[in-house]
Amino acid sequence: METLTRNTKETQISASLEVYGFGIANIQTGIGFFDHMLQSLCKHASWNLTLECKGDLEVDYHHSVEDCGIVIGQLLRNSLFPIQNVERFGNSAVVMDEACVECDLDLSNRPFLIFEVKTEGKVGTFDCELVEEFFRALVFNAGLSAHIIQKRGKNRHHLIEASFKAFAVALRRACVKNEKIGIPSTKGIL
Repeated sequence: METLTRNTKETQISASLEVYGFGIANIQTGIGFFDHMLQSLCKHASWNLTLECKGDLEVDYHHSVEDCGIVIGQLLRNSLFPIQNVERFGNSAVVMDEACVECDLDLSNRPFLIFEVKTEGKVGTFDCELVEEFFRALVFNAGLSAHIIQKRGKNRHHLIEASFKAFAVALRRACVKNEKIGIPSTKGIL
């Protein structure tokens, strides 16, 4: 299990991550909708994640959401790299009622994000545009290449939750142990 503490003038975060867990989440960010999304991420990635964030919520949610992405990304990098004996690539399409979001990813150690999900407006008090900020921070700090693409849908809650779940399932599939693969690259290193 990896642990990390990050303290800035905007956020104080402590977290621990077990990538090969049971989907147990103990999340406290002060942002109800975001907590719900992180719990969903853990459930479908089969992670055990404990995360407490005390952020400047009186300003807005941006710093807390982005910094949680940074911390989770760093924990994930520390847990996975150097990459070996895993599938490396993963994909998933998740349906939530009218919404369908697909995620394809690579444990590449070459961070890149394509995010094409309509995230204008709010869900409750949560600014939907922060979803992309979260994934960008996570992907770049973890060393992943991820394409999160909306196939269809209108309901913001459904689209965002399908994005988190699709990412989770794709990541879980990429992390499947496979001893026959060794280092999953013709370069011999990732």
